Amino acid sequence: MNEETHNKGTTGLIGEVLSHVSNLVRKEVDLARAEVSENVSRAGVAIGLLAGALIVALVALNVLAAALVAAIAELGLDAGWAALIVGGALAIIAFAMVSKGTKDLKLSSLAPSRTAKNVQRDATVVKESI
Repeated sequence: MNEETHNKGTTGLIGEVLSHVSNLVRKEVDLARAEVSENVSRAGVAIGLLAGALIVALVALNVLAAALVAAIAELGLDAGWAALIVGGALAIIAFAMVSKGTKDLKLSSLAPSRTAKNVQRDATVVKESI
């Protein structure tokens, strides 16, 4: 094998490696884009839960205020306590929705963690093959 053939073979191999690396990077970017899109969709649902929790909390406050007014006005606990129980239940529901929504909105849950692992694995494989 003469030097010219050896250089063409080496150049061809380098070109092939660069092509594979380019394809790998392109696929990882596509995966990251898809994962971020999925995480943003989950964040949208979490924001919806928070908005729903706000509405339920406002209803709970209205019911609790009505319960207090009824309790004071009547001094008979039947209607007021009933409204207080309903308002308390709505407040518990709002708390659960806020907890779930804030947990889903943490930045760590939005990061493309699968893509990061794939990129690390790919980098290790490329290093080992060189």
